[in-house]
Amino acid sequence: MDTKWEADPEASFVRRLGKSSHELGQTAGEASCPDVWELDNGDVAVIGTDLTTDYRGRLPEGVSVDPGERLVVIPRATVIAAKTDIPDE
Repeated sequence: MDTKWEADPEASFVRRLGKSSHELGQTAGEASCPDVWELDNGDVAVIGTDLTTDYRGRLPEGVSVDPGERLVVIPRATVIAAKTDIPDE
């Protein structure tokens, strides 16, 4: 039986995965975006630029952005910095 995953809006932020945008030199102001965070239920929250509309018409076959979902883009450096904090399993 397949169980559909659903995000838990009650999950809390536990720890940043990787480095902040300030540490990576991606922002000079008070903005703290983009970011990657582990939640207390093990899920991951990604903060980035919403480009859903820009990508909707050119998603690869088999890829969709369902209602209630957004496609966000974050810098490569943010993902690389987070990689060391993401477990293999």
